[in-house]
Amino acid sequence: MVERRVTIGWAEGLHARPASIFVRAATASGVPVKISKADGAPVNAASMLAVLGLGAENGDEVTLTSEAEGAEGALDRLAKLVAEGLDELPETV
Repeated sequence: MVERRVTIGWAEGLHARPASIFVRAATASGVPVKISKADGAPVNAASMLAVLGLGAENGDEVTLTSEAEGAEGALDRLAKLVAEGLDELPETV
């Protein structure tokens, strides 16, 4: 399993617009990704409702995980997106 811990960089946390950006990026990554907050249960990162349900705020740490082959690069890009509060998934890290 590949794992990345990252602190949320979006001022509004993972709500509305940032959650939508993250979910689209997770879906586009081509690998199944889960996201969890602290000791919470991991949820599907490609599900808008699940991501919003985390209630993740700016400064909270989340964990991104995947068991897929080749997930390292995808998780690196998603972690950069979350940490820097970007508006789109970076092509390279």
